[in-house]
Amino acid sequence: MGRILALDYGSKRTGIAITDELQLIASGLTTVATPVLMDFLKKYIASEKVELVLVGEPKQKDGTHSNIEEEIKKFLKKFSEVFFDLPVKRVDERYTSKMAFQTMIDSGLKKKQRQNKALVDEISATIILQEFLYNK
Repeated sequence: MGRILALDYGSKRTGIAITDELQLIASGLTTVATPVLMDFLKKYIASEKVELVLVGEPKQKDGTHSNIEEEIKKFLKKFSEVFFDLPVKRVDERYTSKMAFQTMIDSGLKKKQRQNKALVDEISATIILQEFLYNK
């Protein structure tokens, strides 16, 4: 069995989460500057067995796509050209940033630590992955 990788794609940085090989546990992996995301993914996927990639689908409250969707579509086109045999699923990511911030509060992180947007993105990717595993 391979790992499942989840991306919380952003225009500046992308949060990344990964499962264990049995696909039971979702863990935050890192946050990567979006301009170097493809390079990071090439190295990571070459070294780890990944069988599925989840990409957050940002939607508004009314269900319409947010502004970054066009940028995500461009990324997915490039991704499919490089990793043509790796399946990608889109996952609704509404409220994951708010949930990530609340998780940081609940875990007792100090205010200065909660201002780390890279950590918010990584936790958001982990939430996307956890919800996918739960509903699988």
